[in-house]
Amino acid sequence: MKSLILLTLCLLALPSMVAETTPPPSPTPASAAPLSWSELTKMPLPSAGERINYGDVSQQFGELRVPKGDGPFPVVVLIHGGCWLSSFDYVYITRLAAWLTERGVATWTIEYRRLGDEGGGWPGTFRDVAAATDALREVAKKAPLDLQRVYSAGHSAGGQLALWLASRATLPKESELFVPDPMRIRGVIGLAAITDLAQYRIGPEKSCHSSVEPLLGGNPEKVGNRYAETSPIQRLPLGVRQIFVQGERDPIVDPKSVARYVEAAKTAGDDVVLLPLPALGHFETSVPLPSTEAAFTEALRLLLEAAP
Repeated sequence: MKSLILLTLCLLALPSMVAETTPPPSPTPASAAPLSWSELTKMPLPSAGERINYGDVSQQFGELRVPKGDGPFPVVVLIHGGCWLSSFDYVYITRLAAWLTERGVATWTIEYRRLGDEGGGWPGTFRDVAAATDALREVAKKAPLDLQRVYSAGHSAGGQLALWLASRATLPKESELFVPDPMRIRGVIGLAAITDLAQYRIGPEKSCHSSVEPLLGGNPEKVGNRYAETSPIQRLPLGVRQIFVQGERDPIVDPKSVARYVEAAKTAGDDVVLLPLPALGHFETSVPLPSTEAAFTEALRLLLEAAP
């Protein structure tokens, strides 16, 4: 009987013994901290592409990557973010450029004048992005690019510029940004894209939000035409497929702002898809990772299947 009682007591104590000796589970992706800028910049970089100037100043160049084979290949104009500031350059997004090129898409990763550069801001930033895109006509004379399948993709502030590129054909002729016969963009991928400049400018001081007014030269009351000519939500409908990859833990671009844009674009008649990433933040959407590759793969598929 004493042996039976002792055995029973041991069995009753077993759960607490196991709890005391079993190590805690590893953090799930949902509980891990989002990728930081410093962590992103420490990641390995791909080999450089071919650097080609599209203008005379130091920031006016692009990096071309072309897949192996004969082509002609579809091409993505890839635009980095960084709050439109000169302190952030194109290098971090070359990881995504290389990933896209490995999957059969040529990439034209562009640099452009930004706030802090001579000539950056209004209108130079926009004119550079436009000129870099239109320069593909010259680039294609020496590279096997399919100019009937030109797309744009951008991260954060670069997402705003990528969306704007798709709308250039409807700019008024009196606009400082108007050019005749701009390169046609067949579809856009927005990666944590800034979609509403008038709304985004309202935010904490010394944050990315505070770059909008310097970029455009004032608030909507002062230069409302510039917001109308560049803010994606005010350019609707764009008339092309748009795919958004958005981290739902993004502290820099509010996921709700992207969702509002998506609904507005659909209401305007555009073909729009939102691919949310529930556990991820701002910078994951700029780099191929195990946590983002499925979304990138789906975004690329949807982009290339867009109607011509």
